[in-house]
Amino acid sequence: QVQLVELGGGSVQAGGSLRLSCAAFGFAESTCSGWFRHAPGNEREGVAVANSDGSTSYADAVKGRFTISKDNAKNTMYLQMNSLEPEDTAMYYCAADYRPWACPIETLRTRGKYWGQGTQVTVSS
Repeated sequence: QVQLVELGGGSVQAGGSLRLSCAAFGFAESTCSGWFRHAPGNEREGVAVANSDGSTSYADAVKGRFTISKDNAKNTMYLQMNSLEPEDTAMYYCAADYRPWACPIETLRTRGKYWGQGTQVTVSS
């Protein structure tokens, strides 16, 4: 049974940093994996995606502040979040898929096969 487990959320002041992790269990290396967030009143949005070929993509809102990375030996993905802003407050989810067609960030957002339970990030001003 595949399970994705996110850790690392919490509360931080604006300008601070957090590091989220997403550990995959029962799952060989994915073709792509990514981070998404959902704030109350908003749709779930893509944050960053990492592909097995090493390529990454980011939402414009987080470029230059967030970094996605993977440790394949640990089957774990990370999201380093720096210069956090109150607008980054949301529930953050990780997702993964082994199907190449599901890997564009918008497709992964709507049709990704495996999802974690989410971890809350709250940024205060």
